[in-house]
Amino acid sequence: MKITFYLATLISLLLTSCNNEPTLQKYFVESAEKKNFVALDVSPGIINIDKTKLTAEQKTALGSFDKMNVLAFKLDTTNKAEYDVESQKVTQILKNEEYQELMKVGSGKDGASVSFVGDVDNIDEFIFFAKKKENGFAVVRILGNDMNPNNILNMISLLKSANINMEQLKPLQGLIK
Repeated sequence: MKITFYLATLISLLLTSCNNEPTLQKYFVESAEKKNFVALDVSPGIINIDKTKLTAEQKTALGSFDKMNVLAFKLDTTNKAEYDVESQKVTQILKNEEYQELMKVGSGKDGASVSFVGDVDNIDEFIFFAKKKENGFAVVRILGNDMNPNNILNMISLLKSANINMEQLKPLQGLIK
């Protein structure tokens, strides 16, 4: 009798701990191998910069950056319906309360949003979602440790002055017009 009770308790705990909510991570994994998608992971090595010339804030920002995941859907004349479905999936995922929207620009067909996961002083993930009806859409996840908005601004500043390793971005060349 006790074994049955413990077994039932264990099974119920396992079932309730599984989360079937869609997440961007699950979406990336499911979509990465699909025909109209381009997926890539970008390491901090993309930023070629002399670290000895960085300020303390820039070093902190660079240290908080772990990696970046990019998933892009290339729109063409044959996949408009799939584009609409996939774009809507991302929009729905980002409406989940886990993702806090910072900013949104543009309209329903063309636009971009910036969201994050975590709290303002300890951000685990920044998400950029941009779509353009002529090209398709892209979702960029910037993953890190103890990121904050100041770190992101410093990273953007670093990217502007860095010698970017374009080799890591080659898979995206066909998407940019």
